Amino acid sequence: MKLNDVNKGIHKHTKRLRVGRGPGSGRGRTAGRGNKGQGQLAGWSSPSVFEGGGTPLIRRIPKRGFHNAYGMIVKAVNVGSLGDVFAAGAEVTPDTLRSAGLAKGIWQQVKILGNGEIGKALKVSAHHFSEQAKAKILAAGGTVTELPGPAPVVRKVKKASRKKPVAG
Repeated sequence: MKLNDVNKGIHKHTKRLRVGRGPGSGRGRTAGRGNKGQGQLAGWSSPSVFEGGGTPLIRRIPKRGFHNAYGMIVKAVNVGSLGDVFAAGAEVTPDTLRSAGLAKGIWQQVKILGNGEIGKALKVSAHHFSEQAKAKILAAGGTVTELPGPAPVVRKVKKASRKKPVAG
């Protein structure tokens, strides 16, 4: 390879291909859109899941299980990983777990599980603890604080009527 061959075939400013400009261009007549059908029209684009008019895969496969739209997404974190990441005497909260990379993704609550060993005293605050995790944290000289979950939804209570009783 020579120095003048280094950029051979690399075009930084490639011209846009102008379709539909006569038969000599190689992209004339139908302009690469094929014959007939919806796809030949300007401004038409198919959805990313479109399968040419056949029944889509998502509708061919049966529904299974139960998907709770209102269920809490609980993130599990093991006691062993807390000991690896945090220094002795550190305060462990859901926010510090997220910043340390132990609780990634989308979640509403954190549960501390008892897998692994912990040799440091940590101040751990989470929404839920397993019995084993609680015992291991307290045995290491740490503290356990259970955070409250979201407040329950209060339905509207019907007020008593203020109408006077009918004399009868």
